[in-house]
Amino acid sequence: MVSAAAGPEGELVVVWASQENADALTARTVTPAGASSADSPTAAPVSLHVSTYRPHLARSVSIVGQSLAHIAVQPLPGGGVLLVGARCRWRNGAAEYNAAVYDADGQLLRKGVLGDGIADVQTTLSGDIWVSYFDEGVYGNFGWGEADSPAPIGSPGLIRFRSDLSLAWRYPYQREFGAISDCYALNVTGDEAWAYYYTDFPIVRVRAAAVAGWSTEVRGAHALVVADDRVALVGGYGEHRHRVVAGSIQGEAFSVDRPTRLVMPNGRPVPRTATLLGRGSELHVVAGLSWLKLGFEDLTTG
Repeated sequence: MVSAAAGPEGELVVVWASQENADALTARTVTPAGASSADSPTAAPVSLHVSTYRPHLARSVSIVGQSLAHIAVQPLPGGGVLLVGARCRWRNGAAEYNAAVYDADGQLLRKGVLGDGIADVQTTLSGDIWVSYFDEGVYGNFGWGEADSPAPIGSPGLIRFRSDLSLAWRYPYQREFGAISDCYALNVTGDEAWAYYYTDFPIVRVRAAAVAGWSTEVRGAHALVVADDRVALVGGYGEHRHRVVAGSIQGEAFSVDRPTRLVMPNGRPVPRTATLLGRGSELHVVAGLSWLKLGFEDLTTG
């Protein structure tokens, strides 16, 4: 298993590859000084399979000879598949492609550039593509933001693209809530997008391009779950990595309940390697080859 992501209907979309190809898709380069960065693209084209579970296997798409690395995957209307590479270099006066749209038969329809430093990608049922960015995508790296190159595409921290990979909307620099330096959590539900970001860690909601937001005292969460006017933030720094803080949005305030802790069904700690994915009112936990889902009420039961 190379990567897993939650889709707009509560499904799980998983990228599978042979061990050799999986190693190529997740390869990193370590400099002599010890710095590590994700490779982009793969050294040679590789093949993979994209499988959708609801919860049993519902569909599988085989893709041959693609070169994106460290990929996020999302479903598109009509059984299509979106692959997005986390890194995108600007060099020799041009940007690398780091997004590809395939049809239900695995045939490439189009390529595009969504920018470097991608933290998360979530699609809507209509095919809109929401992309959040971490700090290198916001401030620039891999050739972006230099004197002879364009500003990073991801400088707003949150962008909505159309299904044809063209830009539709960019997060405005909010004086009240602060600019996005690193988007820690994204949750796209229906046609709304919710985000939670560094440095001030507000919760913001984008509805029809209108932004509303609420300040929080919660730091370092990495998953966001929403149910009407209720929000849960999952994770945190250090010993709080599996903390759950749920609360209500009341006017301009985020009123929190008593924090709880996320554990596995047998009461054991959630593995450090587990992936936590917030989508709509559900939290998806992918631990090894196990997929667990919790509704909002499950998260608020102490």
